[in-house]
Amino acid sequence: MFGVDSSEFLLIAIVALVVIGPKDLPKAMRVVGYWVGKARGVSRSFRQGFDNMVREAELEEMEKRWAAENARIMAEHPASSDAESLAAAEPVADQPERAPEPEPELHAPVMVEKPVVAPAPEHQPAPRPDSTPS
Repeated sequence: MFGVDSSEFLLIAIVALVVIGPKDLPKAMRVVGYWVGKARGVSRSFRQGFDNMVREAELEEMEKRWAAENARIMAEHPASSDAESLAAAEPVADQPERAPEPEPELHAPVMVEKPVVAPAPEHQPAPRPDSTPS
C-alpha cells in the first residue's frame, strides 16, 4: 500500500521494540491496529459515498436519455386528440343502438396429468456382424 518492503518492515519492528520496549509493545500494537481500522472505515465510507454519487449521476444521465428517446417516439407517433377519441366513442345517430354482445362463457380449466419420467434403459452393446453367437 505504502511501498513498505519486508526488510523495511522488519527494521521498523526492531526500532519499535527498542523504543517502546517489550512490555508496552502489545498495547501499542493494539492502538495502532485500532487507528488503522478507523482509517480503513473512513476510507471505505468515502469510497462508497463517491461510488453512490457516480451511480446517481449515471442514473440521471440515463433518465435524460430515456426522456429524450420517449419524446422522439411520441413525436413520431402522435396520440389522437381528445375530440377524435370522443367522436369515435359516441354512436352514430343513423344507426340504432345494439344490445351488447354476450360475453363468451368461460370454460373450466383443462386438467393435464403430470408427466412421468422413467429411468433410461441400460445400454447394451449391439453384437458385431462378424462375430458368431456361441
